[in-house]
Amino acid sequence: MTHKLVNVGFGNSVVSRRVVAIISPNAAPMKRLRDEARQDKRLIDATQGRKTRSIIITDSNHVILSAIQSETIAQRFSPDITLTKEEIKDDNNEG
Repeated sequence: MTHKLVNVGFGNSVVSRRVVAIISPNAAPMKRLRDEARQDKRLIDATQGRKTRSIIITDSNHVILSAIQSETIAQRFSPDITLTKEEIKDDNNEG
């Protein structure tokens, strides 16, 4: 089983299978999400001091900040990746 790494900017990568959502950081709920993650020590800042342009949510409930636009990160995922029910079941049992 291979895991594809997706570049989220400045040499930082995430495992594509662990990403649940890539969202824009501008809405007030996203700012609250970022603050809650910071308080709970689940925040990973991959912006290298630049403006946050996207927020990545992982299956482990970690929140990753990126300076790359969410559309750009989404395009870096291979469009032909689909998970079967067996793969989802296997991922839930790895824990």
